[in-house]
Amino acid sequence: MSTISRRSLIQLAGLTGVGLTLSACAGPGTTTQPGGGAAGAVNLTGPVEGSISFAHWRGEDKAQFDSIIAAFVAANAGVEVRQDISPSNDYNANALQQIRQGTQGDLFAAFRGAQYESMVKASLFADLTKDGPTDKYVANLIGAGTTDGKQYGYPYQLVFNMPLINADLRAQAGYTANPKDWNGFLDLCEKLKSSGVVPIAWPGGEAGNAGQLFNAMVMNEAPSDDMCAQIEAGTMKVTDDWFLTVLRRYEELKPYFQPNATGTAVEPAQQMFASGQSAMLATGSYHMTSVRGLGATFGFDLIAPITTTADKAKYEGIHNATFILGVSTVSKNASTAFALLKHLSDPKAAGDYANGTSQHVTVKDVQYTNPDLLATAPWLERKTLLAPRFQFTNLDIRNAAEGAATAVVGGTSVDEAAASAQRIIDQRVKR
Repeated sequence: MSTISRRSLIQLAGLTGVGLTLSACAGPGTTTQPGGGAAGAVNLTGPVEGSISFAHWRGEDKAQFDSIIAAFVAANAGVEVRQDISPSNDYNANALQQIRQGTQGDLFAAFRGAQYESMVKASLFADLTKDGPTDKYVANLIGAGTTDGKQYGYPYQLVFNMPLINADLRAQAGYTANPKDWNGFLDLCEKLKSSGVVPIAWPGGEAGNAGQLFNAMVMNEAPSDDMCAQIEAGTMKVTDDWFLTVLRRYEELKPYFQPNATGTAVEPAQQMFASGQSAMLATGSYHMTSVRGLGATFGFDLIAPITTTADKAKYEGIHNATFILGVSTVSKNASTAFALLKHLSDPKAAGDYANGTSQHVTVKDVQYTNPDLLATAPWLERKTLLAPRFQFTNLDIRNAAEGAATAVVGGTSVDEAAASAQRIIDQRVKR
């Protein structure tokens, strides 16, 4: 699995047609549909005009996208752009069908992993290999939008899928930096708990966010970095010794989660963290803006539980390149959608997005000025693993593996939780 390259991220950070044509031959400025079927070609370089839909799940980014889109519209008279935004769980479940129907998503985003793969299989992504703005992106961070050597989309966000921590509360607990091993992490949690705060706010009742902690819990325990792909293939099992160790680590963390952690949605967890009732929010850097919006004034950092000893730890944390932007093959105005994609890929627009939303991006030559991005920028140069939970392409298998951890936190024994999850996985493993 890939890790963040220090050299490429120094470059990254810079921190100081309309419509579907039925012709069998694609002319200049057209792109054949993924899968190579007879559906024809999408015109990417036609007139920039008319109305388009931009479909995604980042409701918290709407205002910033509105501002960026306003500049695009000002430069292209007569163009209208509508944002179609759904909650992340709804988007994961429904976006493919909605985009395929053509009701939304001329330009659309996809989650890395299962959703991206299913959308490629459904031939929804226009092939951007020839005409796309690939040179605007850090090369080793856009692989999640590549299939069979073709660039179908551009991961826009560089996210750290690991807990946020209140740096002030960490310091008050006697830690000026993150613990380097499991005993140190438990000691930090115990000191935080003794001071009267909940060490970890974990949205265990919401699978999409609850599973982010899973990334860090497995990163230094698995025998290989492709552990989740191997679980899905049946070559590793959640009843293996290494995975049982992961579940025992969750069991050890149980006293440090908030009450009813397995029934907590993400919004209450965010509120606990923002108000200082909890020291950590076990989701990721993508929630920095939301937490600031809830009134948090303390300093942020990121922290990943190191579940082993310091000498055995391969990784310090987790990163992900996601929010894969693509142009729909069923769009009646693909050239305008493509023009908006190119606009978003410009370092100025990408910088406006990054600094306005507290999201690092994969676009080159972006200048970060946002204080939270600058505070978390050291993670750009640390050894972090590409989020392994998105190796799963079968969501039933992913939910079973991650659900075993939730079950343990809820009181199920480690062996029982693992066995129950493996039974589900065995039924779905590709033979």
